[in-house]
Amino acid sequence: MKINYYGLKSIYLHEMDRFRRTLGQSLLSPVISTCLYFIVFGSVIGNYIQNIDGISYGSYIVPGLLMLTLLTQSISNTSFGIFFPKFNGTIYEILAAPISSFEIVLAFVSAGATKTLIVGIVIFTTSLFFVDVEVQFPFLMCFLLVLVAFTFALFGFLIGLMSKDFEQMSIIPSLVITPMVFLGGSLYSLDMLPEFWQMITYFNPVVYLINGLRFSFYGVSDFNIWISIGLLILFLIICVTIVSILLKKGYNIKS
Repeated sequence: MKINYYGLKSIYLHEMDRFRRTLGQSLLSPVISTCLYFIVFGSVIGNYIQNIDGISYGSYIVPGLLMLTLLTQSISNTSFGIFFPKFNGTIYEILAAPISSFEIVLAFVSAGATKTLIVGIVIFTTSLFFVDVEVQFPFLMCFLLVLVAFTFALFGFLIGLMSKDFEQMSIIPSLVITPMVFLGGSLYSLDMLPEFWQMITYFNPVVYLINGLRFSFYGVSDFNIWISIGLLILFLIICVTIVSILLKKGYNIKS
């Protein structure tokens, strides 16, 4: 299959240029939020919780905060990226161009994942000013960050594709993803929960993502690392399948 690199590049650079124009909002807001998390949770609560699994509390929550940023940013970046052309009607210019559905998805998802990884790097750098962070498996960490960014950017594309207004587009990130991250062990260890709530937490898929990333940092996890990677790849395959079907039918675009 021959890929239209010029068309793919044009969409990608257009999305990155939009990110550049809103750089203050795109980077400043996550940085301020991260600083507040470390001030409130790392400093205040950290004085009462000395360490978890031999790791200081402030350092322990870094992977969870990083995962929170990755999930919310990757979804919002790509969902808005595809929804806004639908909203103002410029999506028809993209559809009329000599570019395939695969190339359109690849361009939007790649741009969304790139923006998310940039924000993730800034968040990780910010955390170094507050706590000592050790990355035992840097290649595994990079692999997980890239995989999470692309997978949930694709999920965000799916949300933007299916949404008919801004309210629908914000439901899943605000009412589903964020609570799942906070209830997924981002700020605590599952061992700290009563046995009943531990069992409930096992049904939260975000738990496995956070634990996988935490393993790459400190070599500690409540689950086998391959469970985290396997579930992430499975979710990626599901998103690819659904997006492909919807694009072929022209769902919410051509109608």
